[in-house]
Amino acid sequence: MHTGRMEAFSDGVIAVALTIMVLGQKMPQGTDLAALRTLAPQLLTYVLSFVFIGIYWSKHHHLLQVAERVRGRVLWANLHWLFWLTLIPLTTGWMKENVTAALSTATYGLVLLLAAFAYHLLARELKILHGGAHRLAQAIGADYKIKLSVLLYALAIPLAFVHAFVADALYVVVAGMWLIPDRRIENNLGR
Repeated sequence: MHTGRMEAFSDGVIAVALTIMVLGQKMPQGTDLAALRTLAPQLLTYVLSFVFIGIYWSKHHHLLQVAERVRGRVLWANLHWLFWLTLIPLTTGWMKENVTAALSTATYGLVLLLAAFAYHLLARELKILHGGAHRLAQAIGADYKIKLSVLLYALAIPLAFVHAFVADALYVVVAGMWLIPDRRIENNLGR
């Protein structure tokens, strides 16, 4: 089957996750700069989560631009990935209410870790379906960024119990790493 239906469904799920996340934002209690400052940690947590979901949306879009078809295993891998993405608004809400708490920070990282792992499984299933010689496999390659992301998440989770800020910093590093454009798939589309 073609990729269009899976991509459209995924786009809808991602849009709902982003909507839920923004609706969970608190309004400032006042009209001055001090009112905004009190919400800064919560707003930064929201921005970080928005960036993560945006990165995944972009990567997913590029992945499906190269893929020519999907099958049952790919559909289930995609649903597995979407499951973890839909937990990001929940963990974002918990973390922004408890910015310095170890458990909420570690749980946020665990969801990010499992979303990264699920995305890796989705990409692997698409590579298997299309074969090693297909441009999809060539575009993804060894995918060192995802492996480094998983490593940093795995480090951040226990570090959250030492100091939540250190874990948060590692989450920002991972997001920053993915904001650097990855041209492998775009370059393969041009061939």
